[in-house]
Amino acid sequence: MLDLAPLIQAALSERFGDRLEIDAGLQGLDEIARIAAHRVHRRYLARDIAPDLMRLLCACALSAPSKSDLQQADILVVREKAKIHAIADLLPEMPWLRETPAFLVFLANGRRLPEISQLRDKPFPNDHLDLFFNATVDAAIVMTTFLRAAEAVGLGCCPISVIRDHAAVVSEMFALPEKVIPIAGMCVGWPAEEGGITPRLSLGTTVHEERFAENDFAAEINEYDRRRATTRPYRNQREPERFGRNEFYGWSEDKARQYATPLRAAFGAFVRAKGFRLD
Repeated sequence: MLDLAPLIQAALSERFGDRLEIDAGLQGLDEIARIAAHRVHRRYLARDIAPDLMRLLCACALSAPSKSDLQQADILVVREKAKIHAIADLLPEMPWLRETPAFLVFLANGRRLPEISQLRDKPFPNDHLDLFFNATVDAAIVMTTFLRAAEAVGLGCCPISVIRDHAAVVSEMFALPEKVIPIAGMCVGWPAEEGGITPRLSLGTTVHEERFAENDFAAEINEYDRRRATTRPYRNQREPERFGRNEFYGWSEDKARQYATPLRAAFGAFVRAKGFRLD
């Protein structure tokens, strides 16, 4: 039997720059190994995903936990090339989207619960921010569970949150009704290449014991920038005409530049126009 503990250690060391102790006798190490070695895939073989398999993966995804069993997440499966190309046309910076065998849109459905209340002749005094929050969290959990199931059978995935830049267009394209909004898309296909592990912030930065603590924030970010640059350096610098060119260009500089420009400022208006109340 393959000893998975060293593989998991290696993957997490590459991810977090830290050595974790792994009990080789721990149950479920095969699944732990898949999660630890997660990779985004952006190139796919010209091979379809069988409808029965897609149905199975959606069923697994929708088996995920749901807040109060409210079941406020839906999955829209897109296979028609014309529709996939229409989405790709919105996102020319992501050419791999055009080649994906299937594109999924994960939906926060805040519509079903008020309709059930109306169906059962009950009041619905909960049309406020929590309805939106519960539905979006449910949809995010479903999306993550789909990704886990897809990777378990050998598929590769690439979440596409940037469809929210075009939320109104996507909503019209797929006839999404009031209180149903896209939270993210996802390319799904059989990988044409292995992909690489993306380093993450250290566990010392993001895992807190007993209370939230920011220790030496600047030092932790600087350390992560350097560690990440050893395996995943940035090829280009954002907006050098605005910010200049740095001798060292790390993750934090890239993210600071990315969010120095207003992004999705109209998304709140879109959500309200879809019938959600955010007070």
